[in-house]
Amino acid sequence: MQDLLYFIQQLINGLTIGSTYALIAIGYTMVYGIIGMINFAHGEIYMIGAYTALIAITGLAALGIAWLPLILIVALVCAMIVSSSMGWAVERVAYRPVRGKHRLIPLISAIGMSIFLQNYVHLAQGSRNIGFPALIEGGFRFGAEDSFQTSISYMQVTIFITTLICMTILSLFISRSRIGRACRAVSQDLGMANLLGIDTNRIISATFVIGAALAAVAGLLLGMYYGSIDPLFGFIAGLKAFTAAVLGGIGSIPGAMLGGLILGVAESMTSGYLSGEYKDVVSFGLLILILLFKPTGLLGKPEVEKI
Repeated sequence: MQDLLYFIQQLINGLTIGSTYALIAIGYTMVYGIIGMINFAHGEIYMIGAYTALIAITGLAALGIAWLPLILIVALVCAMIVSSSMGWAVERVAYRPVRGKHRLIPLISAIGMSIFLQNYVHLAQGSRNIGFPALIEGGFRFGAEDSFQTSISYMQVTIFITTLICMTILSLFISRSRIGRACRAVSQDLGMANLLGIDTNRIISATFVIGAALAAVAGLLLGMYYGSIDPLFGFIAGLKAFTAAVLGGIGSIPGAMLGGLILGVAESMTSGYLSGEYKDVVSFGLLILILLFKPTGLLGKPEVEKI
């Protein structure tokens, strides 16, 4: 029974981290699905969302506001607005001017934007770790008191519920809204969508904005979960989310969700049963195995060139 409870605990921890990886990975996979490019500045946008949320929380505390739902809503809205604006700016500055050029050019442009944003936060906020307040405390415990107990915190429940809500809203938006249908059309054939009167520049910008908004949600959730943030906070998470997107099938939104969950569970199980030092080895080893036997990822589809 103790072994089973321990396994369930690691599974809960893995799904918690995997849920946030999935939120970030959607930004990578949406941009790739629309324009066939990787937004390597996406991790930094996620990091800026976390810093924005922290600044909003600190400001509300300074004003004497202590009602938790209001603090969370204001922090989330502020983070989403700032991150979405950053996502829009990255597309206009780093991608639109070089769209249609050789693929190395937008890649280098995105890496340059990533380094710029990272150093901007270094200068503006300092390079040290900053504590993130634990706004949601407490949780549930299962098992006998004199043995190992499985616990799930209210923070983890919040992450699960928020991720589920975001995924549901995104799925409905993509499948039923006018902009969502236009996104699907642009992802299938950018040139034809342009000929049919779809404002492709507007749709591409909307894709960056949506991905950045989801990254901001993940930034707030992981900031509260880990309890601290720093300017490199986005680099590692962005790399893991990119891995999740490739694992699930880059360009596939369900693949990004699945890849994030698998990656999170793999890391948690490795930390729980082997050592935390090996979790990255196992995660990237899993990615290599998947790409060796299924290069398009778990849910990815092979590209078909039209002649």
